[in-house]
Amino acid sequence: MKKIIPVFSLFFIILSCKTYNTSILENGDLLFVPAADSGLSGAINNVTQTEKKTSYDHVGIVKKEDHRLYVLHASPRGGSQKQKLHAFLKEQTKSGQKIDIYRLKSEFHSSIPKSVSEAENLIGKPYNFNYILDENSYYCSDFVERAFRDNQIFQLEPMTFIDPKTNRTNVFWEKFYQDKNIKVPEGEPGCNPNGLANSDKIDKIGEL
Repeated sequence: MKKIIPVFSLFFIILSCKTYNTSILENGDLLFVPAADSGLSGAINNVTQTEKKTSYDHVGIVKKEDHRLYVLHASPRGGSQKQKLHAFLKEQTKSGQKIDIYRLKSEFHSSIPKSVSEAENLIGKPYNFNYILDENSYYCSDFVERAFRDNQIFQLEPMTFIDPKTNRTNVFWEKFYQDKNIKVPEGEPGCNPNGLANSDKIDKIGEL
């Protein structure tokens, strides 16, 4: 019996490590998903990293409702949606990465209820696969920026698709827009997860 207890304890510890500490989440928190090194994820990160060296390719808003947790976000699969938190985490952590939690600074907390409500009003719109702003479809950071727009938590900035290593248009994005027969929208207004994470109105408070 004495030999069984340590084994059982070890199993319990291992099982516990697979759970997420979601108790720290509050309504209006922002979940930032780390970028991969290749593909669309890597291409987004390549041209959008900031001075803070953030490395994100997706972002969503936490919604607390009747003691349940949801994530409001725009995703290529499902468009603008309200997803249960556990489903979001399962979908976004397949590579084993940690998801970073950001929270509005205390002086901006009063803007959260209206912003979360606005995010819910955006649900149902399709995903914007061109990453050029329009009123009929949204991409992830666009969705979040719009939700908080009335309170100017985030800012639209001129987009760039220039590879900092070559000082030329990133090869991925050049082909991406060429295949769509669209001119690379260099300099047009937009936003991205790294830019949002760089806002001086939010702080990183933990990870999942």
